[in-house]
Amino acid sequence: MSTPPNSTPRPSVIQLAIKEKAALYAAYIPLFAEGGVFIPTTREYRLGDDVYVLMSLPDDSQRYPLAGKVAWVTPAKAAGTRTQGVGVRFPADEKSRLLKNKIEEILGSHLASDRATQTV
Repeated sequence: MSTPPNSTPRPSVIQLAIKEKAALYAAYIPLFAEGGVFIPTTREYRLGDDVYVLMSLPDDSQRYPLAGKVAWVTPAKAAGTRTQGVGVRFPADEKSRLLKNKIEEILGSHLASDRATQTV
């Protein structure tokens, strides 16, 4: 049996290992109330696509699973030196709230920095 043409494809799983605080700063999206993260990828996504992310943070051996949604897409050959990829919004749940708090704890005063990021 084939899949019906209008069925939703299974969400993709992305492994994101962030090893340095500077990389976390560049990828984290504090503008989203629930938090979010930029993921460099050459895979094509559309706004609203579901994605599962297994994320690891600097100096932390734990992997944090989250089911997010694509909230923006940076296409290949974007203006300036923007990296191709997607911005994923964290879901509004307890696990995401804890992950957002953990990221903001790691970043501390860096959150107020005006250094450029890969995000909006």
